[in-house]
Amino acid sequence: MQTEQCLSDYEISTDPRRLDVAVIHKFLAEDSYWSRGIPRSTVECAIENSLCFGVYQGAAQVGFARVVTDRSTFALLADVFILEAHRGKGLSKALMHRVVEHEDLQGLRRFLLLTSDAHGLYSQFGFKEIGSPARFMEVLRLDVYRSA
Repeated sequence: MQTEQCLSDYEISTDPRRLDVAVIHKFLAEDSYWSRGIPRSTVECAIENSLCFGVYQGAAQVGFARVVTDRSTFALLADVFILEAHRGKGLSKALMHRVVEHEDLQGLRRFLLLTSDAHGLYSQFGFKEIGSPARFMEVLRLDVYRSA
């Protein structure tokens, strides 16, 4: 099922044709702390190669979440947001319910996310701090979007 009703005036859909890339890019490039300055072409490529969830009020996109996954063993939740004017209505919880219950994300060995400010939300859905952080390594380029 690609669309699910939630909270009367809103719906959540995984239909990629409904995604409003302009809204997504604007939020990520201008309003997020994690991808400020991200080029639109990068957002388009990320969307194309991910399982995406849009939150809509009528035809207007008001929220988003993206999951990078092989749909069998691993997933990384990224770019989760609800536009400010629509916050405080339970939409982030409804979105997270839809993400964790999605049929392609069942039976995963590892489901990761990175967040600086929403631990309370994600912990309600089983996410915990990494148990063995020394096992994880990364290449982090904080300024990668400044040169793009």
